[in-house]
Amino acid sequence: MTFEVIVIDFSRIKGLWETRVKKYKERCKKEEERLETSALEKIRQEWSFMLECRNNGIPQSVYLKNGFVDTELKILEKIERKSHIGRKEKSDKEDKYIYKLYGEHWEELPDSLREQTHLKQLHVNNTRIQTIPDYIQLFQKLIVLDLSHNKIRCLPPEIGYLANLKEFNISFNNLQIIPPELGNCENLEKLDLSGNLELTELPFELSSLKKVTFVDVSANKFSSIPICVLRMSSLQWLDISSNKLQDLPQDIDRLEELETLMLQKNKITYLSAEITNLTKLKLLVVSGESLVEIPSALEENPSLKYIKLLDNPIETNVCLDAKEERESTQDQEYFEKEFMKAYIEDLTERETTPRYTTKVSFNLQI
Repeated sequence: MTFEVIVIDFSRIKGLWETRVKKYKERCKKEEERLETSALEKIRQEWSFMLECRNNGIPQSVYLKNGFVDTELKILEKIERKSHIGRKEKSDKEDKYIYKLYGEHWEELPDSLREQTHLKQLHVNNTRIQTIPDYIQLFQKLIVLDLSHNKIRCLPPEIGYLANLKEFNISFNNLQIIPPELGNCENLEKLDLSGNLELTELPFELSSLKKVTFVDVSANKFSSIPICVLRMSSLQWLDISSNKLQDLPQDIDRLEELETLMLQKNKITYLSAEITNLTKLKLLVVSGESLVEIPSALEENPSLKYIKLLDNPIETNVCLDAKEERESTQDQEYFEKEFMKAYIEDLTERETTPRYTTKVSFNLQI
């Protein structure tokens, strides 16, 4: 089933809507304050209190006095305190294996991190860090490595020693090449290289990543789908949008497990017949401006949600230096990625595929 979606570059008018959202939240806050002092709020609190007491097996005789509910009792606090202690102990135990580092004041990883080789998750985000030290190889128990939204220019070959790594996110950095040693991480299941803007190819050694189910290389400069990606036999999700693709490889049907394929914002003029051999494909997203040839089997497939985006960017004449332009491009790509993520989540939750999409025009007064 085919349907079209009109997409406008909303990032240019983002500030206007943020102002309106702020005013709306202020009105909501005033309404909440009004309700808190109303009789209806007191009734709601009593009913919620009674319901919780019942769920915890507390008899009415304990919290009812002369027919009135005594919401001031500390019964639930005692129960909550006991359960909270149990959760806290569990949380503290889990937190020992998770390390998080945020903030632009960080320009390199702290020395204390070198000693924490027991970590299972390492999250370093929104910093000014440009390099990852070679002692990363010491983190043999690492399962999740999230290095998104930094200034990282290169990865050390020692990254290949992370044998237990399952999720690797190095999106929205300044990478130009990927070390072939990453192919040694044979337990990898999720790989996100999006938003680096300058990646043009991936090393063939990544073909050994047979457990990968998710690959995101959007917002880069790939002119074709990398050969190594076509050899990832377990791949279910591939996002290669916002690149420089002009066509699809004839062996695209090697990806027998593929369920989602994102191709929008490329220069593809036709979709080859081989794409119809992807029998498990459930979602296909393309750009509609330059696409002139589509296999009829795609449009007639009732189990496939085929989305044709019609991009309508707002023209601007703002002059930026190279650094500002790069950051602006990354911000826009991230915003569009979040938009598509929310749209697809909404689409997959629908029981039926929409038969048409209505174009809505916005009249803005600034």
